[in-house]
Amino acid sequence: MFRKKTVFFTLLVFAVMLLGLMEVYSASLMWAQFKYQDGAYFIKRQIIFACIGGIGYVIAAQIHLKKIEKYHRWIMALTLAAMVLVLIPGIGVERNGSRSWFKLASLYIQPSEFLKFAMILTSAHYLSKKKRISSFVKDLFPLLLLVLGGFGLIMLQPDFGSGIVMLCSIVVMVFVAGCPYSYFIKGGIMGIGALAALILSAPYRLERITSFLDPWKDPLGSGFQMIQSLYAIAPGGLLGRGFNTSIQKQFYLPEPQTDFIFSIFAEEFGFIGGAVLIFMFFLIVYKGVEICIHADSSFEGYVGIGMISLFAIQVGINLGVVVGAFPVTGITLPLFSYGGSSLVVMMTMLGFVSGISHHKK
Repeated sequence: MFRKKTVFFTLLVFAVMLLGLMEVYSASLMWAQFKYQDGAYFIKRQIIFACIGGIGYVIAAQIHLKKIEKYHRWIMALTLAAMVLVLIPGIGVERNGSRSWFKLASLYIQPSEFLKFAMILTSAHYLSKKKRISSFVKDLFPLLLLVLGGFGLIMLQPDFGSGIVMLCSIVVMVFVAGCPYSYFIKGGIMGIGALAALILSAPYRLERITSFLDPWKDPLGSGFQMIQSLYAIAPGGLLGRGFNTSIQKQFYLPEPQTDFIFSIFAEEFGFIGGAVLIFMFFLIVYKGVEICIHADSSFEGYVGIGMISLFAIQVGINLGVVVGAFPVTGITLPLFSYGGSSLVVMMTMLGFVSGISHHKK
């Protein structure tokens, strides 16, 4: 089913997912018992999505990306339609101040995760057809409009973290396509200006920046999560407290099974456990890039690089947030945090990366 080159990659992906299931159970146990009177509430749902994601990985690895390319417009149109529908009250569901989900029975589906996949697919098709980027207006501007349109829909929810991850992965794809450095300088200047405007336009974003710079300025408000995250990591020491013995998950760190799950993992498994997990993430990225650079076609290479860079960027931002290096963004740790849509889409995308080697001539 898988070539020798991708067996190790596949084992790593599934190993991290299984570790994530274990930690979701530990991190969510008390919160689930308190909120739903069922300690297994979150893990049961995560197991369902893990099974779907595992099936998605295997199926995606068997599908040649060139066969998917001809449907990229339909995939993009459907995801954009879903992004518009989720904004409509009564259709989309609002949680924690963001209207980002559809509710299906007792499960929640987040269309922005699917938009990331569609945007990478369409961008890869565009870049593979262009061959060379020699003009900012003719070659890059149409792609920029499409990406900014998708980013705008994400910001209407709002979901700043997901939008930034998507943008950064497209930037990596454009860089790999051989875009002149001067275009990055121009885009960077415009991006910094737009980023400053977005931060200033929403008071809660400005609060996140100020709390990042000095979380103790508002320890019970905007700086609370950051402080509690560091309180979880520090006592972990070298070997940690042990599985399911975290103190911070006992109603100190809010919803610890989501974007701050690494803090609980570091508390329970210590520096060594955290270092091993980070090394596993690094190996997934390394092996993924190794697969992509030997792709048969430029389209497959661009898709693979887009997907593996999205994975790497999301891991980097999440880990940066939990140790206080970045402001709080709400981005989950791929394959590890609680979140069904994120897990299914990420597993499927990594399956496509694996398939690049599987279908190599």
